[in-house]
Amino acid sequence: MNTDLLYDLLDVDPRAGAAELLVRARRSPQLPYLVLSSLAREDARMGEPARAELRRAQARADRYAEVARRLGESTGVRPIRGLPLARYYPPDLLRPQGDLDLIAPSQSALWRAAARLVTDYPIETIDVTVLGDRPRHLKVALFWPAADPLVDPWYRVELCTAALAGDLATVPVRPVLAADDHVECLIALAEKGLQRPFQVRDVVDVLVLSGLAFDPSETAAVVSAYRLAPEAARLLDVAAAHVCLGSLAAVRAELAPEIGPELRRRERTGPEQAIVPRRGVLLRRTVTRDDWDEVRYVPFGQGELLLTPVADYLLAGQDPVPRERREAALAALHAWDAAVV
Repeated sequence: MNTDLLYDLLDVDPRAGAAELLVRARRSPQLPYLVLSSLAREDARMGEPARAELRRAQARADRYAEVARRLGESTGVRPIRGLPLARYYPPDLLRPQGDLDLIAPSQSALWRAAARLVTDYPIETIDVTVLGDRPRHLKVALFWPAADPLVDPWYRVELCTAALAGDLATVPVRPVLAADDHVECLIALAEKGLQRPFQVRDVVDVLVLSGLAFDPSETAAVVSAYRLAPEAARLLDVAAAHVCLGSLAAVRAELAPEIGPELRRRERTGPEQAIVPRRGVLLRRTVTRDDWDEVRYVPFGQGELLLTPVADYLLAGQDPVPRERREAALAALHAWDAAVV
């Protein structure tokens, strides 16, 4: 991995120089950190502002690693995607991490982790999303400001009871992810292809993984079992245009016969199986309810309340919530308070 690859991926003429490479990288929130660390490891000329930005990015990555370690020890949650991938990077190359994704083995573990974060960090926003009905899965995102909240992205820790959420339509929620660590990383990368096109950072991730030992047939079988053969193949094809796939070239070959069956399976999936996510509209933060292991759903005339161990919400779709409905939800919440006193 060197800056020549970054010039290629970002479509910058190397003659334009490192400054132009960094300017182009700033079109993506996290790529400047990858570019800065790559330039630093090659001893490029760099002033104090750039070095300070890189130090803050490294501190952010270190903070995420510490959060994951502490929450894992106390609650059993574990990281997926970004942090596990970062561990395979060379020590002097920083994988940019916008957020920290954690899988919770149960709802109670999720809320213990959320409560710990609320206690330990200056959490300013808690977003909640409910996926599905039976079973219901929860996704909780907690935000707090970076050291320089005007310049650096805020910290974001996302907890979910489902390892892989799918596309909420033809690829189902898969609650558990169980494979060798590097295979899990490949699966998690492929999963992103259900939500967005593959990006520069994904190619670098593939390059880092390509030096590891993948069993081709076993890896392809696991990826296919998680319903991601088309996305994994597309990821590897995108990467192959820029880097050598190494051990992953044989995996790509083994994936070829799995793509068609998966695409046909998705075509047969009826619209009735689609999951409509419901977001939580914040009504109030609460003192942490340490005796709650799960959320409570409270129906009222205009919808349903979601009461959690750290905050209370109105469950809604993606459209804006009218003021009248929010007021009705607050009235229902106050009525619930009175009933449980």
